[in-house]
Amino acid sequence: MSGLKKLAGDTIIYGASSILGRLLNYLLVPYYTYVFATGEYGVVTEIYAYAAFFNVLYIYGLETAYFRFATLNKEEEPRIFNLTTSCILLSSILFSGALILFATPIVAYLQYPGKENFVIWFAFILAIDAVLAIPFAKLRLEGKSKQFAIAKFANIGLNIGFNLFFLSLCPAILRGDVFTFLKPYVHSFYDASLGVDYVFLSNLLANAALIFLLWSVLRKLKITFQWGKLKPLLIYAYPILFAGLAWVTNEMLSRWALRFWLPDNFYPGMTSEEALGVFGAVYKFSVFMTLAVQAFRYAAEPFFFSRAADKNSPQLFSKVSHGFILFGCIILLAVSINLDVLEHILRRPEYRTGMHVVPILLLANLFLGIYYNVSIWYKLTDKTHFSTWIAGGGALLTIVLNYILIPIAGFEGSSWVTLIVYFLMAVVCYAFGQRHYPIPYPVLKDLTYIAVTILLIYVSTLISTSSFWLTMLLRLALIGIFCGSIYLLERKQFLSGKA
Repeated sequence: MSGLKKLAGDTIIYGASSILGRLLNYLLVPYYTYVFATGEYGVVTEIYAYAAFFNVLYIYGLETAYFRFATLNKEEEPRIFNLTTSCILLSSILFSGALILFATPIVAYLQYPGKENFVIWFAFILAIDAVLAIPFAKLRLEGKSKQFAIAKFANIGLNIGFNLFFLSLCPAILRGDVFTFLKPYVHSFYDASLGVDYVFLSNLLANAALIFLLWSVLRKLKITFQWGKLKPLLIYAYPILFAGLAWVTNEMLSRWALRFWLPDNFYPGMTSEEALGVFGAVYKFSVFMTLAVQAFRYAAEPFFFSRAADKNSPQLFSKVSHGFILFGCIILLAVSINLDVLEHILRRPEYRTGMHVVPILLLANLFLGIYYNVSIWYKLTDKTHFSTWIAGGGALLTIVLNYILIPIAGFEGSSWVTLIVYFLMAVVCYAFGQRHYPIPYPVLKDLTYIAVTILLIYVSTLISTSSFWLTMLLRLALIGIFCGSIYLLERKQFLSGKA
């Protein structure tokens, strides 16, 4: 049980920092939907979709390779840290240099003429993110979850602060509403016509601050290039790179596809860019499940690698997966039955037209978390090439289904595609895993809990009273009964050490 307690403790710390940070960051959603029209917010959604793709390209699987090789031989960890970080530093300079060099043709292709600063700022953002990936991984490997959490939390806090500074405070000063004595100074650097550009600049400044926050780790770096030592890491990592690119396709293709594959006037009075803005805003509500998945991954990856040699690890991994699913079902239920309350986070009514797809996206991300659980087998057996085939197949299916369903069902179709693909990938990965690294997952029990959760969401739609507070009380009772049932049914098994 000590292993589970350590995993649970680290997950809570990672989760607390992610949740608190994301909740603060989430305040930007009503802020952005108030400041920007749907078309403008669509630009933010699209650009960040491309950024997700490049994040995978910049790190090319070396983060996972670092975990694998550093846990195999702990005495070699400093050398592996130097190798992987140095390699990413060099490649990031090359990649970002190319983006900056070709900024003009890139923005011309994206149909954002004159916005080269988008590309230039993102080139620096991507480089900083990539170079800091291994230092963050080192903190996780060493169990320094608090330092990790503080850095992540500070980054999000700074990002919010810079957004408020550029989008609200500076315009207020120029209008003479506040701090009028600063007007000449603000006028010297602030350009009101940039508008949405300041969202990206804020991100860059917040990321740059991370260099100082992680300096205690970075100062240990010794630039090292040893091809013979690096080659095994790259061989292990390259399938993860291709799998990562496929994952980004699964996750982000809909952002691009909605803009180009959605028929004109599919949503009355709404352009494809505006529909993208609506989908991007409501997709944010899946953050509740995404945070759980992210916090779990931060804690679970080093945990899985460190426990791989334990003869009881299959039973332990099974219990971890089951616990994650139980927690995910609670999130799915709690968020899905309160959408009519949560939708008020979106300040403009037009953004709320897409709220009905949120339960689909939440369930999709639950299956994504399940995939991360059952995929541990190919990382522990060094069969990472399976990740390429599974994720690649998912990416191909994502493209085909989006091409078919977007013209028919709009962003509702994209939501269902996300769910279908993540479900099938989890199933395929589980099937291969049972052949190469059998783990006794309680599949029937897990699927039963998910089915019951979906049924309760439907039942909640039948709860309707004339009193808002009575309705909320009944919903709270429904969640309480579900959580209480889980506690009564699962408490003995988790405490007994049985899988």
